[in-house]
Amino acid sequence: MRVFAVSDIHVDYAENLDWILSLDAREFSEDVLILAGDVTDKMPLLRQVFDSLVACFKAVLFVPGNHELWVQDEDFDCSLTKFDAITELCKFCGVHADIFEMPDISFVPLFSWYDFSFGEPDRYLRRAWRDFRACSWPDHLSGARDVSDYFLNLNLEKLSTMNKTVISYSHFLPRIDVMPERIPVERRNVYPVLGSEALGLQVKQLNPAIHVYGHSHVNQSVLLDDVCYVNNAFAYPRESRIARKQLHCIYES
Repeated sequence: MRVFAVSDIHVDYAENLDWILSLDAREFSEDVLILAGDVTDKMPLLRQVFDSLVACFKAVLFVPGNHELWVQDEDFDCSLTKFDAITELCKFCGVHADIFEMPDISFVPLFSWYDFSFGEPDRYLRRAWRDFRACSWPDHLSGARDVSDYFLNLNLEKLSTMNKTVISYSHFLPRIDVMPERIPVERRNVYPVLGSEALGLQVKQLNPAIHVYGHSHVNQSVLLDDVCYVNNAFAYPRESRIARKQLHCIYES
């Protein structure tokens, strides 16, 4: 049994969708896939991807990204309502969005958002970052920190999960030092919306062998504090220099 990881497949791009639909069940029928968010904001397309992947892999594990929670073109009153609908879609399609157990290995999804603990967004980022327009939150969630806390609270009962091997996964970054030093300073203005230090504390408490994340589109595998952090974003078609554009095996038994 192999465990593969991928994120940020952005199947609104035809070439990305074609790649997903071309995966061969004969090659992956005994394997597990971690899909770490940012598939699409369109529910019918999300279902198409789920159906295709469930037919291909022994198990598909999913955590939503920020794109899934866009509601400006969807019939939802807010992003939390859509989050609940995605959870129900996962159940309907046979996609696992909660703790998934196999002999000697546990997979733990960690819901999350960004909370500006990686820095405050500047005026340009607040204008340009689409989440600020495409997501809608209920009145009791008055800002990104409240949204982050809401999702992190959903993880609390999972943090005591123990097994011979534990693999956790989130869409957002649990620590900013997973970003490579090679990133130019002028491109680091997006860091405030990449993740959350509080998510990192949850990963530390859970203490997995591997943590899979996405969102940054920068492929990375780095060992920090005895946890292997892996990003295997498929990314946008134009981003071939920072994304390997293939499934990545992170574990094999």
